[in-house]
Amino acid sequence: MFQQLIINGIIAGCIYTLIAIGFAIIYRTVKFFHFAHGVVYAAGAYFAYTFFILFDINPLISFFLSIALASLLGIAIDRFIYYPLRKNNAPNLVYLITSFGVFIFLQNLIQLIYGAQILTLRTGPIKVGHHILGAVITDIQILIIAVSLILVLLTWLFIQKSKLGKAIRAVSDDPIGARVVGINSEKVILTAFALGSALAGVAGILISLETNLEPTMGMNAILKGIIASIVGGIGSIPGTLFGGLFLGLAENLGIWKIQAGWKDAIAFAILIIFLLLKPSGIMGVKTKKEQI
Repeated sequence: MFQQLIINGIIAGCIYTLIAIGFAIIYRTVKFFHFAHGVVYAAGAYFAYTFFILFDINPLISFFLSIALASLLGIAIDRFIYYPLRKNNAPNLVYLITSFGVFIFLQNLIQLIYGAQILTLRTGPIKVGHHILGAVITDIQILIIAVSLILVLLTWLFIQKSKLGKAIRAVSDDPIGARVVGINSEKVILTAFALGSALAGVAGILISLETNLEPTMGMNAILKGIIASIVGGIGSIPGTLFGGLFLGLAENLGIWKIQAGWKDAIAFAILIIFLLLKPSGIMGVKTKKEQI
């Protein structure tokens, strides 16, 4: 039982990490909570369902198309919703309310198109999992862990080594200074939304291979992603990986002796404890740990 909970916690933590890294990249660039990130996660899963199940396209092609569309959706949200607000110097509260509005609108649009019923991406017979150290892990779960860790590494390398990645870090640390030295902040923001939304789309696809799809799946995902990114230090990719894995393990080990319905309560208890210990963590105050 203990070994299985550890495996389950790692799998959940990997998904939380992908959501959290995408959210954190966007947050550190635009400096507001992009709650609509959760519906981009859900849209990625539904795009995959459309291509793979409804259109019967090759799964690999379907998933790449879905990730691209999730990325484009994030870009569209920024260009058509947030960009006009930036031009008018809107306060952060307006961004927050707008982001919730976009989330609710797109969530209801998904429900209108696909219905409220639970859908699945899984096809064919259920295969027996592999027995490892007393736990059972399936091929899909191995795929989730492998893809997540690879993407975390590639994202970290992109942020640290590429010209665009360095520009993202510059805008994140000092937006005014970045503009003074000639960095196009709008191009950087566009890149942040494209990358962050693509990671959310990947997370949505991976989790839908393991569980099911439902229109409201984005709300729980974005809340867990926010908690993971705050615990790990918003903007730190290694820290976010730690935060995601910590949250996944804490949730799954926490329900060892209590009912599974308490999983969300455990996540929010972790957030409250963290904020009591470090009240500046949610405000984006920069420390060495919080640098991208």
